[in-house]
Amino acid sequence: MSHACKLAAGNWKMNGLRADLEEARALAKAYPKPDCGVLLCPPATLISAMAEALSGSAVMVGGQDCHASAAGAHTGDISARMLADSGARQVILGHSERRADHGETSTLVAAKAMAAHEAGLVSIICVGETESERDAGQTLEVVLGQLAESLPAGATAANTVVAYEPVWAIGTGRTPTLDQIAQVHDALRAQLPDKAISLLYGGSVKPGNAAEIFAIGNVDGALVGGASLKAADFGAIIAALEAA
Repeated sequence: MSHACKLAAGNWKMNGLRADLEEARALAKAYPKPDCGVLLCPPATLISAMAEALSGSAVMVGGQDCHASAAGAHTGDISARMLADSGARQVILGHSERRADHGETSTLVAAKAMAAHEAGLVSIICVGETESERDAGQTLEVVLGQLAESLPAGATAANTVVAYEPVWAIGTGRTPTLDQIAQVHDALRAQLPDKAISLLYGGSVKPGNAAEIFAIGNVDGALVGGASLKAADFGAIIAALEAA
């Protein structure tokens, strides 16, 4: 097993209105002193309000993306400094939905991660293969290639987390076998510049399968999508990580 910090990170994606902050409050109330890191990444419109709602609690708040520039003429974009100013402590970068929907390259992800580090944020860098890449036997080649190009210089356990999310498992209810997850996480760990960087697994993590996933060596936690929207569901995943 690795000596990396354990982290349960929730990605709300494009979901959540102010009324949904009740779920965040309920989560913080249920886990006043968790035995692992707990993070919620709401849409940008809620970061400030969520940071305020969770002030003094153990639950951290993060963003879902940032621009590579600190400021400038980038309509609709948000910089890492703005996220930090809103109360975010971490930011998800290079999620497959950003890579697919917005054409983000690993080179751009590395530039964003550099900006995040300069703003004092921890960057959660996502890598993962598509179904066709998996079927063609290219999983490790694709994932390790993304890792090499997405990690900025100076990436350490203090400022970087890596999340492996097989694209074909996100929101589909399908998950790789435990052996497949182990194979990818072992390969990622071997290539990390700092072996203490936390490695999260993401892709249809649910209360029902969390414990067996967290029992795999080199899996330090999860990046959770839909199941993080409800305190009860995410809480069950956090409990499984605490027990791992």
